[in-house]
Amino acid sequence: MTKNKLIGLALAAPALLWLAFAFVAPFGAVLLLAFQADTGPFAQMSLIPSGEQFRLMFADRFYVDVLWRTTLLAIVVAAISAALAYPVAFWLVRLPARWRPVGFALLLVPLLTNVVVRSLGIVLLLAPEGIINGITAAMGFPRFGTLLFNYGAVGLALLQAFLPFMVLALYDSIQATPPSVLEASESLGASPASKFFAVQFPLSLPGLASGMSILFLMASTSYVSATMLGGKKVWTTGMLVWQEALQNLNAPFASALALAMTLVGLGFAALVSISLRRLTPWIVFRPSQSLATPKLVVQIANAVLPFVRYVLLPLSLLFLLLPLMLVFVQSFNDVPQATVAGFRGFTLRWYREVLIGSAYVDSFLVSLRLAAATLVVALALALPLAFALVRYELPGREWWMAFLMLPLSLPHVAIGVGMLRMLQAYTALPPFMGLLAVHVVLVLPFTIMLLRASVLQLDTSLEDAAQSLGANRMRRLFFVILPGLAPGLCAAGIVSFLLSFEEVTVTSFLTTARLTTLPVRIYAEASFSLQPTVHAVSTLLILLTIAALALLSRIMRLERVFSR
Repeated sequence: MTKNKLIGLALAAPALLWLAFAFVAPFGAVLLLAFQADTGPFAQMSLIPSGEQFRLMFADRFYVDVLWRTTLLAIVVAAISAALAYPVAFWLVRLPARWRPVGFALLLVPLLTNVVVRSLGIVLLLAPEGIINGITAAMGFPRFGTLLFNYGAVGLALLQAFLPFMVLALYDSIQATPPSVLEASESLGASPASKFFAVQFPLSLPGLASGMSILFLMASTSYVSATMLGGKKVWTTGMLVWQEALQNLNAPFASALALAMTLVGLGFAALVSISLRRLTPWIVFRPSQSLATPKLVVQIANAVLPFVRYVLLPLSLLFLLLPLMLVFVQSFNDVPQATVAGFRGFTLRWYREVLIGSAYVDSFLVSLRLAAATLVVALALALPLAFALVRYELPGREWWMAFLMLPLSLPHVAIGVGMLRMLQAYTALPPFMGLLAVHVVLVLPFTIMLLRASVLQLDTSLEDAAQSLGANRMRRLFFVILPGLAPGLCAAGIVSFLLSFEEVTVTSFLTTARLTTLPVRIYAEASFSLQPTVHAVSTLLILLTIAALALLSRIMRLERVFSR
């Protein structure tokens, strides 16, 4: 093996070992647990496989029904998100360069605000005295009453939570379309609808496939929004995993449920990829392989496009931002419970209770320590790995990149269950270290993408000049390379901090009474006590996200933050 390859492997080793411990090992534990017969909370993991957990799962009509309903719900959410994301993605691509960071800020603020806060906003939207019922009454129609605690409410919350991921996936594909292709179609007399169906839509199919796959996996294993909007009247697979793992202490059955939904998600991703690949010849209207597009269809599409641009686009943006606005307003509302909508009177009482009450302050400090530690470790692991990927020979580079992105593609509940079992088996490992290990895994893909792009942009001629002047490797690192990487390091650090600080899905599996993060505290308050203080602390988190994005925008263009 050449020296170049050895250096590349040495630089990549720390990050790969961390992923092996905090991602591969927990997922391996889930696989072992799912195929063992003993369901005792302290039973040793067996290497003798058993299908008992799956037999119990598929023999019970309740679990089969929940799996089926969750699958349908995830499919509907993925399909509707695609319809809403297209106008937003095209709008972002067409924005002038000076306004594009503002457009991305409107998308990233909801994305980086934790799902509990956004679900609180959906509750206020659908409450008996919420916005929808208020508009209905103002128009002279009878009120709907409560719109909560059904699959529609859960689907709406999941759609709002994951829509930004679909927009980013489509934007990544659409913005890569060469302008010359669009100009050629226009010069040939293509109408807006013909240009979309014959050029833009086919070229966006890779983004559509990845976006739908990611949304399906996220929606099918989510439990936070389902718990808050379903009110125990609606069950999803993610809720069952959480209940079996933490309430019933039945880790094998929870693992079997998580594994079943993971396999369904991977099957859905494969089906989407194969279907779009087979349909592509018909979508692009190749004369030799497809029928000519009927003139009436083109005319209808041209008539509908203005509606999409002037109605669906504002509705999509409003849908992303309105829940956060409602939470902000409710934080100053003098109401007895968090779910009571309708403005009753201005008060600062909830902010006083948040700032004076020790529970929120203690949880904030836990989240702060955890996010800061995650930031440091993620940067320390990602920086050498970025150099290994860009400047050195790394055997199987494409496979390593796919492996590094796996934490984004597999259900987080499975990672949570696996790490919980590992912490139960190795009690000498502090709970904080378990949380840190998982948080680093979740933010590492984004950190690597940002730093890899920064390393690619380094001017190697400056390093050569420094070397020719006698600077050794350490001096070149500190006086040439790190200053050039400073913007990328700052951007990666801010993104890592926000993602860790706002994480709740996996964290709720691993917290203890003395180690509860702020988002998990908000989730507990919103699920049980329903005190309006949750809106005040949620507003502070929204303001923290906005401030961090404002700082990030001064370092790096926001459209580059989540680009591949």
